[in-house]
Amino acid sequence: MKESLKPGLTYEYRFVVPENKTVPYLYPEAEEFQVMPKVFATGFLVGLMEWACIKAINPHIDWPKEQTVGTHVNISHQAATPVGFEVTVKVELLKVEGKKLTFAIEAHDGVDTISKGTHERFIINQEKFEKRLKEKAAKGS
Repeated sequence: MKESLKPGLTYEYRFVVPENKTVPYLYPEAEEFQVMPKVFATGFLVGLMEWACIKAINPHIDWPKEQTVGTHVNISHQAATPVGFEVTVKVELLKVEGKKLTFAIEAHDGVDTISKGTHERFIINQEKFEKRLKEKAAKGS
């Protein structure tokens, strides 16, 4: 973690919604999702918000040796976004508590605010994380 990782850091990320990020593509095996409207899926919205936070902080950590994992998401999804719309995600790093990072997040699709909330991420050592994951997988086998 670099000294530049401080509260107040902001970042903006833009993404045009393709058809394969709509509700029917979230779980193709779910019959219920297949009959739902082709609008930006909440699951993909969460992923986009996580991605924006990652992009915001990667220059401020020893990436890829250090990475971050999401640990908490508290967002609304208050408006539907059609295919082809550009979503702008704005993030602000609110707190740095050791390796725990807390962000304020907002997303807009050019017409509506589609989401607001907070997101927490935790800085990990990628090598140690992978080692622990392999150990867990061995226990589950």
